[in-house]
Parts: sequence; structure tokens; C-alpha cells
Amino acid sequence: MSESDLQTPAAFDPFAEANADNSGAGSKDYVHIRTQQRNGRKSLTTVQGLKKEFSYNKILKDLKKDFCCNGTVVQDPELGQVIQLQGDQRKNVSTFLVQAGIVKKEHIKIHGF
Repeated sequence: MSESDLQTPAAFDPFAEANADNSGAGSKDYVHIRTQQRNGRKSLTTVQGLKKEFSYNKILKDLKKDFCCNGTVVQDPELGQVIQLQGDQRKNVSTFLVQAGIVKKEHIKIHGF
């Protein structure tokens, strides 16, 4: 048996599909809903990845009215426009976006604890 007959196993990268360009985490067709802890019990909910054709201010107005919370639209240099809401509104925002027909359920990624 020569050394060319032996096959060494290739290195396995468990995060390869997460780091790929066409994966769900980095692609543009997903809407990411995250929560960020502020101080104490306070938190923010951020929504990013909505299509540019939607009016972010109108969506924000409806979200604020439905969930009785305050919010704003923030311009981020990397992510574009991001909607920020007060409190942990992840489940509420995801159901709102699906019921309003803005995003399909399979195109929503909910992040956080």
C-alpha cells in the first residue's frame, strides 16, 4: 500500500453553510428580527431586511399603534434602514408582517434568547 492510496479526511467546517454567501443568514431576502438588551429590564426590537419598496415610516406607524410602544427608523451604513421598537416585540412583529402580507413566514428569522 503506497501513500497515494491512503485518503485523509477533509477538514470539516460546521459553520460552512452559515458563512456561505447564499445561506439564509447573510442573504438579502430574509427579514431579521432581533432583540437588544438596554439597561435593566429595558430592551429594543430591531427589524432589518425589509424590501426598499415598502414605506418604513408607514409600517412603523402601524406597529407603534398596534403594540402601544414607541419606535423609530434608523439609517445604518451597513444594514440600510432598520426599524427599532421599544420592548421585546419579536413575536408581535413577525405575526404582523405575515398578516399584513409584507413577508412570508418562511422568510423571517427571529434572533435572540
